[in-house]
Amino acid sequence: MKKTMKTLLISAAVAVSLSSGLAQAQERVFFGIATGGTGGTYYPLGGMLAQVISNNSELAGKKLSATAETGNASVANASLLGRGSIESAFVAADVLDAAYNGKNQFKGKAIKSLRALGALYPETVQLVAQPGLNSFSDLKGRSISSGSPGSGQWQLLGDLLSAHGMTRGDIKEDYSSFSQSAEKVKDGNLDASLITAGSPTASIVELSNGHKISIIPLTGAPIKKLQKTQPYYASTVLPAGTYKGLDKDIETLAVRAIWATHAGLSDDIAYAVTKALYENTDTMAKVHVKGKEINLETALQSVSIPLHPGAERYYREKGIIK
Repeated sequence: MKKTMKTLLISAAVAVSLSSGLAQAQERVFFGIATGGTGGTYYPLGGMLAQVISNNSELAGKKLSATAETGNASVANASLLGRGSIESAFVAADVLDAAYNGKNQFKGKAIKSLRALGALYPETVQLVAQPGLNSFSDLKGRSISSGSPGSGQWQLLGDLLSAHGMTRGDIKEDYSSFSQSAEKVKDGNLDASLITAGSPTASIVELSNGHKISIIPLTGAPIKKLQKTQPYYASTVLPAGTYKGLDKDIETLAVRAIWATHAGLSDDIAYAVTKALYENTDTMAKVHVKGKEINLETALQSVSIPLHPGAERYYREKGIIK
């Protein structure tokens, strides 16, 4: 009888333990972050952000468990959010604006459910050209690579052309990738390539080491006019010495990467993840050079769509929004 009672007590203890473990598992709230390809900047930063959220977030006693997922970058990520297929994603500011407002590749397909959590880091617009091409107007009639049709890069070239009173018909457009276009410039088969990426960019470093290049400034009245209508284009400087032969600072544009979500995300989760990021930026800085450029002071730069109410609550607490 004692043995039977002992067995029953052990069984009960195991059952309670299993039940407790199940309860704990049910207390987890999963949160996904769509990034980009494994070779880009989005993916490693997304992985570290997921770790930061998982280690530093509590939600009314529940544990937030975040994961970073590979993706096809900005355009695809905006569409994922529109379908509610993931909780958050990294999206370039210009693409996010186009998606929310139904412009360019999203014409007639506005995604009004998109919301911003905060700005991440700036990607520098680098207009790399053959020597002797020193201004945007010099590119009329020349061959320029803009990336895949419908991409954020392709959209950017269209905006720059329009700002300078030109159309796509005024150039010979090439759709090569960054690395392919750099090779074509090197071989003399392409006059210029528009590359938006964290600087220094590996493909441009390699190109400049064996080939003289010019980096065309993007500044002046046409650019200021563009920024008035499309505020997600920020001004920045590409410092002298960034590439071999670049002996002076170049004024240009930058497009910030934005951490976005959708209106269906709860306010409490949006608040918790936003707080986790901007109160652990030192950790983000350890994983990638671009992580050093994420900070609370620039969290609203280039954000042209509505903030999620949960994120807005955090920014009001910190005095970023009055």
